[in-house]
This record gives sequence, C-alpha cells and structure tokens, in this order.
Amino acid sequence: MDAGELQALTEKVVAEHAQHDEVTFLGALFDAGLAWVHWPVGEGGLGLEPGMQDVIDTVLDAAGRRPDWLRNAMGIGMVGPAIAQCGRPDQRQRHLRPIYTAEEIWCQLFSEPGAGSDVATLATRAVRDGDEWIVNGQKVWTSAAHLSSFGLLVARTDPDVPKHKGLTAFIVDMHAPGVEVRPLRQMSGTAHFNEVYFTDARVPDSQRVGEVNEGWRVAVTTLANERVSIGGNVDPKGGGPIAVAMASWREHGGNAVARDALMRLWIEAEVLRLGKLRAQAKREQGTPGPEGSLLKLADSLLTQRIRELAVDLKGAAGMLLPPGGYDTARIDTNDAVLDFLASPGLTIAGGTPEIQRNIIGERILGLPAEPRTDRDLAWRDIPRGA
Repeated sequence: MDAGELQALTEKVVAEHAQHDEVTFLGALFDAGLAWVHWPVGEGGLGLEPGMQDVIDTVLDAAGRRPDWLRNAMGIGMVGPAIAQCGRPDQRQRHLRPIYTAEEIWCQLFSEPGAGSDVATLATRAVRDGDEWIVNGQKVWTSAAHLSSFGLLVARTDPDVPKHKGLTAFIVDMHAPGVEVRPLRQMSGTAHFNEVYFTDARVPDSQRVGEVNEGWRVAVTTLANERVSIGGNVDPKGGGPIAVAMASWREHGGNAVARDALMRLWIEAEVLRLGKLRAQAKREQGTPGPEGSLLKLADSLLTQRIRELAVDLKGAAGMLLPPGGYDTARIDTNDAVLDFLASPGLTIAGGTPEIQRNIIGERILGLPAEPRTDRDLAWRDIPRGA
C-alpha cells in the first residue's frame, strides 16, 4: 500500500465513522489497521513503514479526530508497544484494541521503594505454584494505578542469579484479590501516583509476558517506549507548556527581564520541537533507540523551567489553585499553577536525569560505562538497605 492508498483508506474510515462516539471511532481505526500502521495486520496495523503513520495523522488532524495519547498514556505509549513486541498472539489479540480505544486503562508496575532508578534490583517476588504465580511485594510511584484495569508487572522469579537475569513480566488484573492500590497525595492536593501492594496475589501463567526470567527485555522495551512517549510527543509550534506561559504573559504582563526570559524559553522550545521532528523522521525500524533518553531529558528539564516562569508571571495569583480542582486522569492541565506543581514528577518518570545522562553517555557518546560492582552477583547477595 502506498501513501495515496493509505490516505484514501483513512479518509474512508473517518467519513464512515465521523459521527460516532470516541470509542467506536477509535475501534474502527484499529480494525482498519490505522492505529499503529507498522504493526501486523489484525493487531492495529498494516505492516507498513512507521513513517506512514504521518499520512494517517494528517487526515485525522484535518478532521479534528486525532487521538489524545494522554487518555491512556501508559497503555498507548508504553505497555501497548511492549505487549506488541514481547507478548504472545493471544495476549496481543486480547489487549491491544481496548488499549487503543482506552476502554481499559493500564499502568506499569516497575519502581519500588528500594528500586527506583535501578529497577533491576526490585524485590517483589513471584513464586510459581502450578499454573499460577503467587506475588508478594510493593510498587510505588505508579501513575494512574487507581484508574487502571490492568498493569504490566515485573517481578523477581529467581533470586539466585544476577539481578537482570531473574526477572519475569506479567499482566496483572488490578482488581484481583491480593492487589491493593493506595494513593500518594501530592502537593497539588491530588493523587495521580500510587503505591500498589501485592499480598499472595495469584497471576495465571497465561498472563506471563515473554519467557521466565527474561522480564528485563520486556522492561527495557517498555522503558524505551516510555522515554519516547514522554520526550517524543511533538507539540505544534508555540504549543504545549510554552503556550501556557504565553497566556500568563498576555494576562499579567511583565517587565523587560521577564519578557526576555519568556522569549529565550520560546526559542529553546522551538529548537526542541524541531529536534523531536528530526528524531521522528529517523525512527524507521519502529523500535526506539537511546535518542529517546536525550529527548526525554531535554523535554522534562525545559518544561520545568517554562512552568516555573508561567507561575512567576502570574504574581500573587500564582499562589492560588484554580477553582474546580484537578483532573486526576491527566498530568498536563493547561493551568499554570497545577502544571507547575506537577512538573517535578516529569524528571522522575521514565528515569531520572542522572539515569538519562548515563544512557546518553554510554549509548550515544560511547563513553566508558559506569562502574557496576554488582553486575555478576546473585541478587540475594547484593547489599540492600544500607
């Protein structure tokens, strides 16, 4: 199928379903292979080159029906691609469509109190019991767990091998017995993040993603897609966080120093936007590379600075939360104060700046790797809690 044929197909699907509700419309796109065009036929794609997705997006933009990835950010941007690459055919058939239509919200269950930046040291255990696995442990900073139907869990299944080699990935029903979600209240007054406790939770082996003790591959695939989804989302020129800062300027004004700071940030935002477009054009194989870390680092740090200025421009009004509260299903709200309060979490999601700089140094710049004294130790022999 060439670009002209793909455009005609997209226009036909849009015309036939333009009056339908969002779920029905997105389901029609998925069934036609227009969700992720580079994925296989029958799984939301047509087996085409990833760059052909631009043809679809152009038609959807013109019709005003471009899907909002934030409606199911973890599912669409992170877990869905991991299941598509690592899951069995039955798992792909069961989960990919409701992920794309956002009928089922997803979360990822990776970070723990003792394993944040170094995810591979995680301690949540999964012990096999016949055709099931018994899971015990705790996860933390789990975005949208309170809204989720399913989660992608990485648990330790062999403590007697090095930390990266004893992990296994599972699809977990977030409403199953033994799974408890507790909100983490943020300084904005909301709870987008959560703690998740597993107490003798049983997960069928049919919900295992990939082979036993090969969960690190699933985790790396998910994290790579997470960094791209955080740092690779391309706002229109002058859009996104800088648009909120511009709105604050128009509403409250400011002196020459503030105007200079705003224009400098606008230029940086435009340079980053062009960099994202360039990275998009280079992703030809459908699997994100280490450049996702570069974009994620730059995007999160710049967004923090923009949101800080947007609040400063509001003056005393920057100390007040807006009426109506906060939408717990979203991080970005287009409100200067709430976005500012949420912005510290942007640098943590997908790996801290220190982690991203290590990835950039080692995988992009070719610098020597950080010393890792525990690489060959069995996980149970690694000192913890010191």
